[in-house]
Amino acid sequence: MSSKSTTKKFKWSLDYNSRALARSTDVASPPGYNPSVGQSHTEVAKDTDQNHLIMKKSWDLALGPIKQVPMNLLIMYMSGNSISIFPIMMVGMMLIRPIKALFSTGATFKVIEGTQVAGQKFVFLLGNLLNMGLALYKCHSMGLLPTHASDWLAFAEPQSRLEFSDGGMSLVQ
Repeated sequence: MSSKSTTKKFKWSLDYNSRALARSTDVASPPGYNPSVGQSHTEVAKDTDQNHLIMKKSWDLALGPIKQVPMNLLIMYMSGNSISIFPIMMVGMMLIRPIKALFSTGATFKVIEGTQVAGQKFVFLLGNLLNMGLALYKCHSMGLLPTHASDWLAFAEPQSRLEFSDGGMSLVQ
């Protein structure tokens, strides 16, 4: 007796070595496969998929500065308001990066095509201006911006403090 004749055949088993299977049509098509869809439909689908990807990438580029705002807020909080080298470097980078990005807007959007380029440039500009505003607010909270007359004029009285804190208590003058 040969081993082939003794093997039991199950109705769910497939013999991938037989040539009859290749010619057989009893194997169901995979889910989602439609043999009636022609070649032209897939070419159109590929073209729209490519346009969709280009649009998605261009919006990712335009929204990049707005996505940096939460990180900049965290950096502002973590660096504190003291005037030392670390907070000043952080504020400097938060101010210089958006300015450089604004000057290179043309080069950034050179490769982008489509009907929404004006809106994407506006969103990019708005995000960079928002980051610059955060950096200027941090400079103001650190006391680095000249906001009083005494900062500009030698004969003007400097602003006096209204309150001092010491040991958890507020001491009013």
